Amino acid sequence: MKIEYLHTMVRVKDLEKSQAFYELLGLVQTRRTDNDKGRFSLVFMSPPGQDNAAVEMTYNWDGDEGLPSDSRHFGHLAYRVENIYDLCQHLMDNGITINRPPRDGNMAFVRSPDNVSIELLQMGDPLPPAEPWASMENTGHW
Repeated sequence: MKIEYLHTMVRVKDLEKSQAFYELLGLVQTRRTDNDKGRFSLVFMSPPGQDNAAVEMTYNWDGDEGLPSDSRHFGHLAYRVENIYDLCQHLMDNGITINRPPRDGNMAFVRSPDNVSIELLQMGDPLPPAEPWASMENTGHW
């Protein structure tokens, strides 16, 4: 039996704000569908050159009222990054809260505008501990 990863779908409340967040992470739009009849948009975003690792953002034009209350529940998205400190600083400089700072030089968590948990992992070996990360406390949930 063969199985192939397709994408992870997340519902978003504000498509433009969510797309801007994923662009800050370094993802690029690879595909978009606007369905007038169904009144929804699907935007697929992936790390450059990794079209097989897509996040599908589903935006319902009329809102999500009437959907099951657990429709947004799932674990997290995970991305391996070249320099976790540089990316976390870039995110902070753009108003993103680092919920679990990379104190260990290896792992951090942030949340998207729609409360999706994003795990960031350092490529290769962890970076040496550095400030401000080493002494930064957790903020909120991750």
